[in-house]
Amino acid sequence: MNTSYDIIVIGSGPGGYVAAIRSAQLGYKVAIIEKYATLGGTCTNVGCIPAKALLDSSEQFHQASASFSVQGIEIPAPMLNFEQFIKRKTEVVRQNTAGLIYLMKKNKIDVYQGWGSFIDNTHIKVKGEQETILEAKQVIIATGSKPATIPGVVIDKTRIITSTEALSLSTLPKSMVIIGGGVIGVELASVYARIGTTVTIIEYTDSLIATMDRELGKTLNKTLNKIGITSLLSCKVQRAENKGETAVVSYLDSEGKERELAAELCVVAVGRKAYTEGLNLEAVGIVAEKNGKIPVNEQLRTTAPNIYAIGDVIAGAMLAHKAEDEGTFVAEVINGQKPHIKYQLIPGVVYTWPEVASVGSTEEELKAQGIEYRSGKFPYSASARARASMDTDGFVKVLIEPKYGEVLGVHLIGPRAADVIAQAVLAMEYEVTAEDMYRISYAHPTYSEALKDAYLIAAGQGAINI
Repeated sequence: MNTSYDIIVIGSGPGGYVAAIRSAQLGYKVAIIEKYATLGGTCTNVGCIPAKALLDSSEQFHQASASFSVQGIEIPAPMLNFEQFIKRKTEVVRQNTAGLIYLMKKNKIDVYQGWGSFIDNTHIKVKGEQETILEAKQVIIATGSKPATIPGVVIDKTRIITSTEALSLSTLPKSMVIIGGGVIGVELASVYARIGTTVTIIEYTDSLIATMDRELGKTLNKTLNKIGITSLLSCKVQRAENKGETAVVSYLDSEGKERELAAELCVVAVGRKAYTEGLNLEAVGIVAEKNGKIPVNEQLRTTAPNIYAIGDVIAGAMLAHKAEDEGTFVAEVINGQKPHIKYQLIPGVVYTWPEVASVGSTEEELKAQGIEYRSGKFPYSASARARASMDTDGFVKVLIEPKYGEVLGVHLIGPRAADVIAQAVLAMEYEVTAEDMYRISYAHPTYSEALKDAYLIAAGQGAINI
């Protein structure tokens, strides 16, 4: 087998497999290295995809338990088969990983299973069942990230676990403490609270999903409380201990008093950290930053001219779609093209219900920068489509530049926000004005109509739809 390639990709997550596929489409001979038995990285195997499968299943169960009778659907009280609940998630993951194997074959990409490490700039050792030396003209590092923790909290994968373990539990826990109220924390809280677990979130900042517009976090807190989730904000975790039958979390409350909280499981959801273990970056002169991330230039090239890095191992939001965009970007840069990525326009999404989505500047950012803006906010409680589906929690908020109407930011919490946000991304990418956005036709009744009314309000026209 010829082990010389134009491009080798290390890591098969969303960034890695997209980089490999786009490179192959451009005519390069490509190989991809993955240390695990399945392709897809964290997102496909223990992140985005399995989380969404469980979120959808748990929401179906919650609707059957809480809302069917209001809609005139009379059924016996639903019972949860937790084994099947997890089994369906596993099957969804299997289907996606099988799809990736197909794409590798279709695009004639060679797959090597094993641990990839640099020998020098053009040679990579793959240590699997047997050791193989590969040669490459260009290399793309896409090794992703792994769950992080905090001082005083040691993950034992028994009582003190990460999101990885939380997505594959063997039994339904009666209680759960989640350390961290970011995206991962609130999504896991939603899954388990809907199916009967008593869930408490302990968050260090004064808001859930604190990196997003603060109104989103405030509203999300209220909606999560409706399904029984308690959020302890402005609380600093001191330590977590496995006590045998329970995990005990000690924390300082908002007034600085030390308190304890016991639960069957403690889930650590304080973010993720770049994963470059075993790459032997020293051999190619790459020095990781203090946070473990690999420094790159505007072309995502490392200090080694023929080596690039993308996704969670470099600066920026740890999002699967960011990594995908960067995978395509690097392949096209290598090809001599001049692609671009507008990082400010990469949307953030939280798959709770209601969903949360955001793109562009938040109000807090605009105020801090002294930028003038006008806000238009439309509640889903005034949306005919939302009333029809009983999804009236949340709102759409658009922020526009007052003189010309340029859209500066769009923030949603409501039904299908993850899909609706794409329209806002399109508007901002092509610098469409708020007036342009409210003058186009929106199907009635739809969730996206709330955007039209928000644009109208921001432009000083006033809402016209229900």
